[in-house]
Amino acid sequence: MNAEPFHGIYASIILPMQADGAIDEAGLKAHVRAVMACDGMHGLLINGHAGENAFLTRDELRRVVRLCREASGKAPIVAGVMAESSAIATAQAQEAAAEGADAVMVFAPYSWGLGVDPRVVLRHHQAIHDATDLPLFLFQGHVRSGGLHFPPTLLKELLGLPKLVGIKEGSWDSAAYDETRRLVAAIRPEVAVMASGDEHLFACFLAGSAGSLVSLAAVVPELVVALDRAVRAEDLPAARALHERLAPLAKAIYGTAPPGLATPRLKACLHILGRLPVPVCRAPLPALEATEMDALRAALAHAGVTR
Repeated sequence: MNAEPFHGIYASIILPMQADGAIDEAGLKAHVRAVMACDGMHGLLINGHAGENAFLTRDELRRVVRLCREASGKAPIVAGVMAESSAIATAQAQEAAAEGADAVMVFAPYSWGLGVDPRVVLRHHQAIHDATDLPLFLFQGHVRSGGLHFPPTLLKELLGLPKLVGIKEGSWDSAAYDETRRLVAAIRPEVAVMASGDEHLFACFLAGSAGSLVSLAAVVPELVVALDRAVRAEDLPAARALHERLAPLAKAIYGTAPPGLATPRLKACLHILGRLPVPVCRAPLPALEATEMDALRAALAHAGVTR
């Protein structure tokens, strides 16, 4: 299956919510349109970790796909699928296909972080792969996330899935990213390896990438697109300057303990920028304290997107 139509920069978007935690449908459409208005933004990753996929019902996941399809026009949509049960995950994939998604991405169930038999990983991915005619993306998890990160032996087997077109490479380590990139180039060079460690975009883009699927692009899409373009143009001074602007923001969102607060931080950034009325997340994710908000304001100011 041809992966080239999926190359490029994708924003892994958040899911706007009302004060009571209900989905803000108008806000979601506005968020999609604002992100896609960025020149050079290729598509969307929806129902991912930033989109609070673990806290949504099947009906809500399906509705998000429908709303994003309506708001994004013909832009490619990759819809995340995440469930402990393969039966539920395959149903999510089928429902995403019915609502107009262009591809599905398999997010590993969180229970795999405790350790998982490779046969479980392969059976789960195979079931989702076979459930629709849609192209498939893998998610390569953090190097310290246990079973959410696939070792080379397991990744080789996953590369045997015929409809596989891409990998969201979220190892969060530039050396591990390059290991994945080299392995894929040797076995399935047509599969797109997409840099997805927001703190390591510069290094990963330099190593070589077919694009990126990152939530940082939902906050500062112009900067992420500009970084990718600068690296591709081999304009290293411009790329380094953009990296210096982006690095503190990426660290404030993702590199500050605990990392599980990344989604509230993303929403807080959009709220500070005036693009999100209320930075509400589903329980048990908390609202940020004043000191945490101040750190994000400082990082956004350093990035040059606020005064």
